[in-house]
Formats: sequence, C-alpha cells, structure tokens
Amino acid sequence: MNNGDNYKRRRKDTFPDDADSCSTGHEPKKKDLNGIITSLLLLEEQEKRDHEEQNEASNEEKSILESNHKRKTRTMLEFYANIQDYYSEIDENDRVKRKKSRAMAASVAAAVSQTENQSPNQQSNQSGTGQQRRLWVKDRSKAWWDECNRPDYPEEEFKKAFRMSKSTFDLVCEELNSVIAKEDTTLRTAIPVKQRVAVCIWRLATGEPLRLVSKRFGLGISTCHKLILEVCSAIRSVLMPKYLHWPDDDSLREIKEEFENMSGVPNVVGSMYTTHIPIIAPKISVAAYFNKRHTERNQKTSYSITVQGVVDPRGVFTDVCIGWPGSMNDDQVLEKSALYQRANGGLLKGVWIAGGSGYPLMDWVMVPYTQQHLTWTQHAFNEKIGDIQKVAKEAFGRLKGRWCCLQKRTEVKLQDLPVVLGACCVLHNICEIRDEGIDPVLKFELVDDEMVPEVALKSASSMKARDAIAHNLLHHGLAGTAFL
Repeated sequence: MNNGDNYKRRRKDTFPDDADSCSTGHEPKKKDLNGIITSLLLLEEQEKRDHEEQNEASNEEKSILESNHKRKTRTMLEFYANIQDYYSEIDENDRVKRKKSRAMAASVAAAVSQTENQSPNQQSNQSGTGQQRRLWVKDRSKAWWDECNRPDYPEEEFKKAFRMSKSTFDLVCEELNSVIAKEDTTLRTAIPVKQRVAVCIWRLATGEPLRLVSKRFGLGISTCHKLILEVCSAIRSVLMPKYLHWPDDDSLREIKEEFENMSGVPNVVGSMYTTHIPIIAPKISVAAYFNKRHTERNQKTSYSITVQGVVDPRGVFTDVCIGWPGSMNDDQVLEKSALYQRANGGLLKGVWIAGGSGYPLMDWVMVPYTQQHLTWTQHAFNEKIGDIQKVAKEAFGRLKGRWCCLQKRTEVKLQDLPVVLGACCVLHNICEIRDEGIDPVLKFELVDDEMVPEVALKSASSMKARDAIAHNLLHHGLAGTAFL
C-alpha cells in the first residue's frame, strides 16, 4: 500500500490533473473576449453621447439664431418707438414755446392798446416815472417781391423763378387762402397770402439759404422758416387729397391702356421708383440714416431718407411713401409702405406695378429678370418693363429738377422733412397736370443704386405669369430688338 501511495503521489506531482490544466490554459482567452466586449460597449456609449451632444449643439444654435432674430426685431421696434417719443417731445416743447410767445404778444398788445387809449397827460406822467415799452419792427426792403408781384411782370421770368406760370401760382394761392390767411393786428400788418406762398415755393425751387430768402422777401429769417413749414403743411393737408391720390376705376382703365400701348405689357397700373434725399447727420440713430452706397461713390459721408413713389404714364404721383431711413433697401421700404398693406388687403388684385431690380417679384409687383445668361425672350421682356420703369425715374428727375431743395442737404429738421417732401410731390403733380413744362437746364440725372433683394422671388404664380407675358411679347412682335 505504501508503494502504491508513493506512486500515485509522484504521478500527481509530475502530471497535474486534466481539470486544473484546462482551467489555467483558457482563462486568458476569456479575459480578452470580455475586454473586447467591454470596449465595444464603451464605444457605443461614446457614440451615443457624441450624437446627443451634436443634437444639443444644433438645438443651441437654433435657439441662438432665434434669440438673435427676436433681439434684432425688438431693437428695431424700440428704435422706431424712441424716434416717435423724441419727435413727440420736440413737438410738445415747440407747442409750449408757441403758447408762451402768444401770451407775451397778447400782453404787449394789451399794453400798447392801453397806452393808445390814455390821454397825453397820462402818457407824459408815465414817461416821467419810467420808460414806456413799444413794439419795434425792423424795416426791410421788399423791392424784389414787389417787382415780381406786379401784373405786368414777364411770364417767362415769373416761371423761371417759381417753376410755374402765374395762373398756376394763383390757383395754389386760392386753394390755400382759407387756411394760411391771417388778419391784421394792432402790432403789425399781416403778410399777404401771395407773399406767404411765394416764400415757400421760392425756397423749395431754389434751395436758397434762409438768410438769402429773408433778404429777398423783406422778412425775418425765423418768419421765413415758419412760413415755409406752415405753407407746406397746408399743401399737404388741403391739396394732397385732391391732387395726390390712388386713381378710381375709370382712371385705372385709362392708365392700363396707356401703359399697354407704350410697352405691350398688360394690366400695369403704375411705375414705381425709390430715391434718396440727402440730409444733415441726425442727432439720434445716425447709423440708420447712413447711406453706404452714396458714401462709397462720393467718397464723402452721406446720410439720407427715402422717397418711394408710384406714377401714372404722365409722371403724376398716385402714391408716395416718405421718410424711411437711407440705410434701408428698396424692398425694405416697400414692405413698410401703406401701399404694401393695401395690396395685401386686395387693392391690387389682378394688376401690376412695374418696378426695378431692387424690388422682389410679387403677386402685384412686376420686375425684370435679374439672373445671368438671359434668353432672348427674357431680354425682350426686360427691355419693355424698363420702358415702363423709366416713366417713374424721369418723373423723379423732374421732381428734383423743379425743387432744387431736394438735391442738397437742407436746413429743415428731420421731423419736418416728410411734410416738406410731401408738399414738393403735390406741387409736382399740379405742374404736371397743368402741363407746366420744365426748363431743360433744370433737368436732374438720378443716381440711385438698385440692390437685388435677398429674396427676389416671392410668388411662384407671378413667375409663371411673367414668363407668359415675355413669351407673348416676343412671339407677337412687340419686344423690339434693342437687346441684340
């Protein structure tokens, strides 16, 4: 038994049993497999985390863009609200000043009338006790205006000075008489209606500084400034509803026929253009009125406000939008206009207003093709739509040519400019309606850059309609060959 036990013991020491040998031989392989599985699980979790982070980043970018857009919109609204508050405060201050000046004038008039009613003895007694106040008015020469106002003054000279004939001038005076006429007071004689209108029209026609206007008409500088604003306000309130308004149905039919005879493009009821009026740098919101394109062209810092107008075939304004800052493009001004709101309400359904490349193609705005490599059909259409738009551009050229105050920076305050510009548009219409020709020397060449809007196409149906009109123009022999 001892020998047998010794044999088994030696065998076990030399050859370990099979179970132990198998377990120690395969354990490293199991560990490697578990490590690989763990690594794959970690990679999968890492990919999930990366995907979630990307989604979070994209959502964060979207939220940032939305917040930036909301902030810009809020800033723009606050900007216009601040402008309105600023102008309201200025108007209130002016009203208070006028009220104080009227009260002071009334007190002076009462003192003068009391002195006139006193006996000579009472006046002598007062002069002995203290100095008597009296009204003093500077004596100025009105020789130039008296000469122009003579019945035998030459018609050509009068028209050269005031951009209209005597009959048209008298018509304007008659229309405004009930609004701007003043009565004589104990202090001074009222300025006649004709002289009031003449001061305003001369200033608009020549752009002459107020100190020179003052010398020419024999009035004070502040009086001339006040007269100009009063007459312009009267023109805008009294004459604008009569001479500058959207045409009625009968007039629209005539306008469509004239534009179609001119170009072959049907259903056009107006030609639209936007120009810039130079201004002195405003005290608030300077960046909004900064005109980058004029500054780059003239190598001189320029500020401006915009005037958007729609005209009929004669060049008479049927709609105007005045006063938006010069940093805005044509399409932005259009979206702010009352015409845009009325068009969205259905006013211009089924008709077109022709504009330049600075406007987008819309359900009621027809513009030329702006892409590169145009076909013959597209070239032909651009030629005809350009003929229509030229009517508006030439009308603005006559507007600025007649009223030279629009060609240079003016002394008028920014809040008063829309009134002055509106008066210029009304007077332009009166001259055009009454066939008041313009001196060729006064013709003004417009330089307004047209920037293609970011969204140049806002109506797919209008694109199809434009293609159909272009096809008809070319294949019915109405397009011409100027584009070749």
